[in-house]
Amino acid sequence: MTLLESATLTEQTVPLRPSSLPCDAYVLAIAAFGSHYAASASAPSHKIYLFDRTSLQMSQPFEGHPGGTTSLRGIDSVAGVNQRVIVSSGKDGVVRVWDDRTGSAAIEMPFEGEQRALLSCDVSSDGLTVAAGTELQQDDALIVYWDPRHPAAPLRKHTSTHSDDITTVRFPRSSERSRNNLLLSGSTDGLVCISNADEADEDEAVLHVGNLGSSISQTGWIPSHGAARRTRAGGVWAATDMETFSLWSDELDLNNDLDIRSPSVHTQARTWVTDYLIGCHASEEGGLSVLVGSNEGDVALLRNADFYDRTSSWSLERLWTGHHEGVVRSALLVERANVLLTGGEDAKFLAWSCAPLPNEESDMAVDGDLGPSVLAKRDHDEDVEMGNLSPNNV
Repeated sequence: MTLLESATLTEQTVPLRPSSLPCDAYVLAIAAFGSHYAASASAPSHKIYLFDRTSLQMSQPFEGHPGGTTSLRGIDSVAGVNQRVIVSSGKDGVVRVWDDRTGSAAIEMPFEGEQRALLSCDVSSDGLTVAAGTELQQDDALIVYWDPRHPAAPLRKHTSTHSDDITTVRFPRSSERSRNNLLLSGSTDGLVCISNADEADEDEAVLHVGNLGSSISQTGWIPSHGAARRTRAGGVWAATDMETFSLWSDELDLNNDLDIRSPSVHTQARTWVTDYLIGCHASEEGGLSVLVGSNEGDVALLRNADFYDRTSSWSLERLWTGHHEGVVRSALLVERANVLLTGGEDAKFLAWSCAPLPNEESDMAVDGDLGPSVLAKRDHDEDVEMGNLSPNNV
């Protein structure tokens, strides 16, 4: 397995704007909405802090979740209202939709019955279905569904999809999948599953299952992407607590599985060694970008001309170095603004310049166009995964 420096590799050593949490806490997750970025904090705070997009000045925070915020998402529509909002889940067993005008929750969706921690959540592209995954309690780990227009009680609970903590649930954003209201889920039981979120009969709900054999920490959809004459099929990506990274088809046939720490660069000019996966960014124009980190606090963006080809070389496209101290827990790539946001265990919240990547018709071993030509088109900055928010991390 080979990692090559891209001919257009750039390294940023000074952030555009620095900021930080007002407390000694980790930045666990980042999302964008309206004129703000949101960052969830670990103990002892557990709050969700808001930062102005232009200045990174902090404003009034959301209270978050007692015991810990476990996931944070930027959503374009919920409960029939087409307005980008922040949705979060927590150890208090509640999914909350936040209103930045009041600084409080506009919608609360509680787990019905005995309180159980929710480890992940997401909202369907039409905004009419909310899903959350629970921790294992006694013998059950559940996927819980709500209609956010009637949030007082869940629509249904699926108890047999997974047999351990459900660490990630993801609805697709691309139109061809969202019509079917599919839900991608991953668990510490090692399974990746695709379910029909509209199916009330649990025995009929699970459509596809893949088994990695290791605890799943993150998953995401890969939309079909590329220029019209070189369209690449979409699929699914998944990551484990052991830093293995895998690519799957839409029906969860395993196409590629590797240790994300394996690709490295050792030249006279630089050395790059990956220590962990931060997350991935999916775009209908550019496909998949992989954000990885080092234990020293540096961040790199990796791409591959063909993720499904085990022999295909990886490309080191972007580096951001020198300002975080220790592990970077979260990242958000905002293509339309050419900005990368990072948050770490050092409580720092940084905005970096991210030069547009070359398009797939160039001679570089990269795939996709993240440049100015896509500014008028939709990207999926809400689909950047935010790192492992497992119970031990919050």
